[in-house]
Amino acid sequence: ARARQDGERWASALQRAQREALEREATRGAEQARQQELIRDMKGRLLELLREKDALWQKTEGISTPMPSPVPRDAGLCTRCHKDFRLLSRRYNCSRLCQGKVCHTCSVDVGKQGRCCLLCYQQRHPQAT
Repeated sequence: ARARQDGERWASALQRAQREALEREATRGAEQARQQELIRDMKGRLLELLREKDALWQKTEGISTPMPSPVPRDAGLCTRCHKDFRLLSRRYNCSRLCQGKVCHTCSVDVGKQGRCCLLCYQQRHPQAT
């Protein structure tokens, strides 16, 4: 009878520990999703601020707005920031409109669809800006 009570106590403790682990994992997953959304929003806001800065600079310098730059012929450069792709800077193909090659900083994770550049993301999700 004593061994049975000990076994039930251990089984109960194990079930409680498993339930707590599942709850912690669910909380961690929700927190990670929230952080990814925050990062996406921050990248969008950064892009918006960079555009505003460029527009103000061009206005003060009396420069007309340039046409959007074409995709660089050099496949070793990011189409947005023109950073070299090296061993530690990964190249992503934009999964949306432009099909350009972008670095991690200039791209947004769109889940199963891969990554897309910030400009294409903002065109598809205008509420992000």
